[in-house]
Amino acid sequence: MLTEPAATELDAEISGLDSLDLAGAPRASFGRRLWSSAWPKLLAIAIFLAIWQLVFWSGWKPSYALPSPSSVFTRLNSEWSTIIDGAALTMRRALIGFGIAIAIGSVIGALVSRSRVLRSAIGSMITGLQTMPSVAWFPAAILLFKLSEGAILFVVVIGAAPAVANGLIGGVDHVPPLLVRAGHVLGARRFGLFRFIVAPAALPAYVSGLKQGWAFAWRSLMAGELLVAVPGALTLGQQLQVNESLNDATGIYAIMVVIFVIGVLVDTVIFGNLERFIQRRYGLAAAND
Repeated sequence: MLTEPAATELDAEISGLDSLDLAGAPRASFGRRLWSSAWPKLLAIAIFLAIWQLVFWSGWKPSYALPSPSSVFTRLNSEWSTIIDGAALTMRRALIGFGIAIAIGSVIGALVSRSRVLRSAIGSMITGLQTMPSVAWFPAAILLFKLSEGAILFVVVIGAAPAVANGLIGGVDHVPPLLVRAGHVLGARRFGLFRFIVAPAALPAYVSGLKQGWAFAWRSLMAGELLVAVPGALTLGQQLQVNESLNDATGIYAIMVVIFVIGVLVDTVIFGNLERFIQRRYGLAAAND
């Protein structure tokens, strides 16, 4: 047993090591972190717009097929209120469909990852559903739900849920066995083991599955809005369809810009911050990142 002076000295040394572990560069201000994250994207956008302008000047395609960036952004400005109203309707559909997909995919993923029978029965079916093009589901969706919101939501859910489930299954499969054994030693069993040991360890892969599921949901929704016209809902997809029917290239590219920007914002603001939080939480990134 350590004597009191020795124990005091050991405590002091450990405290010193803890201070070294916790010490680091001061956390950058919000503005600096925002700028460091934004400037590469802004530079990429500037390069893309410059290439677009050069292609327009080259005369490769006539202006009615490939308008200039300035005309597209002028169109965005002139129809901003209509586009924003359509974007709000589209995002409402996306959030509802993706929320349902998260619930269904998470439950299926949790059950399959913990049951060998279910994994043998439907494990490959989940991957098969994930690989099916979302457009292939629309004939069945229209037969089941007619030309309604239900048809669009059905395709969004069935496109995103398998990716969410596979993300959770893959995360559980890659949990280190040492963590599971440690949980057993500490008395964790069944639900407790999954809740406190397996699920936190699988969280990074699960978030990757959510991110992939959102990509599937967003693409499925855009396809659905192009194919299924619900009366009284002038969404982004329907605005794109109207512009296509009128051969209005400027309007088409304006809506495409909005769809692209929404995808980038969701990835950066929601999933980017979520991934950084998880990396800091599990010591995979510096605290001042």
